Amino acid sequence: MKKINLAMKVSAVSIACNLGLSVFKLAAGLIAHSDAMVSDAVHSASDVLSTFAVMIGVSISERKADAEHPYGHERMECVASIVLAVMLAATGLGIGYAGVKKIMGGADTLTVPGGLALAAAVISIVVKEAMYWYTRSAAKKLNSGALMADAWHHRSDALSSVGSFIGILGARLGFPVLDPAAGIVICVFIEKAAIDIFKDACDKMVDKSAPEDLTHDINRVICEQEGVVRVDDVKTRMFGAKLYADVEIAVDGHMMLEDAHAIAENVHHAVEQNFPDVKHCMVHVNPAEEESGNGREEGKN
Repeated sequence: MKKINLAMKVSAVSIACNLGLSVFKLAAGLIAHSDAMVSDAVHSASDVLSTFAVMIGVSISERKADAEHPYGHERMECVASIVLAVMLAATGLGIGYAGVKKIMGGADTLTVPGGLALAAAVISIVVKEAMYWYTRSAAKKLNSGALMADAWHHRSDALSSVGSFIGILGARLGFPVLDPAAGIVICVFIEKAAIDIFKDACDKMVDKSAPEDLTHDINRVICEQEGVVRVDDVKTRMFGAKLYADVEIAVDGHMMLEDAHAIAENVHHAVEQNFPDVKHCMVHVNPAEEESGNGREEGKN
């Protein structure tokens, strides 16, 4: 519930800022006759739609498990991230296409914008960069891929405004071709961010293992538990923003089943308590006097 509340708060701030910026930049672009600023306004407006996608994705991902979804709904956040990545890529391509079109059109398509557009670009850069760091901080705190994608959407808008600033300034200094050229450069940065977001979301949907250092830390905590003779295997898999761990431990093969079960329970609780991102830890118990025949190594991921 805390995750939803914080995510919704961040999303509400994002929507308010984007709506305000969109209206302001559109007005500035029309008054100052700046095509770059009008395009930038459209980019900000697209962020509103992306933020709604984040709100929906995070809200659904926090639903409790049910009969049809016994493992929960965390992967819906990955779906939201993929949608955002596609929207981000489409926005970047639109900016790049507009830049190429203007350059190919020659001098007839190039205009000299007014000073209001330049001021609007500066304001947009400051606001969107602040929103990037604000959203990024919340995303790291919640380990939310969808919020991180939204943060990069803010950064892409800030880069778009940087390009607008360079283009507008260049046009006013007598180099109007800088406007569309800057847009093409911005397109490359936006596409890189979209690819990174898409890859991260896909990794979380196909059961990619946790980072090796985290697996080693889990192995260390298990070894510290009383009654554990050795760790035969540790497997991890990402499930949205959460993590599942499958562990095999060895205990004294002559102890009572009830005692072996108690050790497994202690390992289960120790892993979940020490690693909040672990949604569930499954523990299998092997008798210590029997060596595994499949070549497993201690702590193998």
